Amino acid sequence: MILFLSFNTNAQVSSKKKSIDIKDYVLFGEKFSSTKVYSNKQMLKKYESLKKGDTIKAQFRSDIKEVCKKKGCWMSMDLADSKESFVRFKDYGFFVPLNADKQNAIVNGIAYIDVVSVDELRHYAKDGGKSQEEINEITKPKITYAFQATGVLIKK
Repeated sequence: MILFLSFNTNAQVSSKKKSIDIKDYVLFGEKFSSTKVYSNKQMLKKYESLKKGDTIKAQFRSDIKEVCKKKGCWMSMDLADSKESFVRFKDYGFFVPLNADKQNAIVNGIAYIDVVSVDELRHYAKDGGKSQEEINEITKPKITYAFQATGVLIKK
C-alpha cells in the first residue's frame, strides 16, 4: 500500500488520498510530509539491498512489535518474513508511548544495517521487560535492520 501525506501552509497534516486519515494518527518528533511510504514488505526489500555502511532516506508503515518499557526511547517494527526493524529516535529527541505495542505507525528517517553487541542486546532485552533467563541466552552480536527516526506517526 502506498500512502500520501502532505502539510498545508499552516504546517498541519492533511490527507490528500483516501488511503489514510491523518486525523487517526498522533505525531511524535518532527513533522514530516511524504510522497512515498513503503509497506513493511517493500521496506524489507530495501533493507536486503543494503550492506553495512549504506544508508537510505525512507518512510515506511507497519505495526509496532515492541516499545522500550522504561522510557519509550526505541521500538521495533514488523517487517515481512518474521523480520523487524529496530527504530531509535534521532538525538534521543523524543519518545513514544510505552503502551504503543501492536499499534500501526509510520516512521520517517534513515534506514541502515547495524551490528549490535551482546551488551547492547542484553540492555535492550532488559528495557523490553525480558526475563533474566532470556537475557542470559543472548550470546552473539546481531545484524539488525536499523532505523533512525526523525518523526513517527502512531495510529490512535
